[in-house]
Amino acid sequence: MLMLSACALFLKTWIEVSGSSARDVAKQLKEQQMVMPGHRESNLQKELNRYIPTAAAFGGMCIGALTVLAEFMGAIGSGILLAVTIIYQYFETFEKEKASELGFFGF
Repeated sequence: MLMLSACALFLKTWIEVSGSSARDVAKQLKEQQMVMPGHRESNLQKELNRYIPTAAAFGGMCIGALTVLAEFMGAIGSGILLAVTIIYQYFETFEKEKASELGFFGF
């Protein structure tokens, strides 16, 4: 429980430091003239604040659980965290390329 709590707290702190907080995302969306359907511009930060910290804490707990699982499995399981990280990086790269292609062609 200590590991999961520490990972969740660290990730919630990291989003504030890294520029991924609700305030920063709302500012970026406003600069790109994007809106959230059904919500006012002034309410965007409040709405994002409902989701971003929760998602960060849950993500931190998932990473903590993977780390604990890898530790319990010893040398055999130590590759689990590395494999998940590599797969996630491929997924991120795929999504960025897909978004840039869609943005480039204007679809």
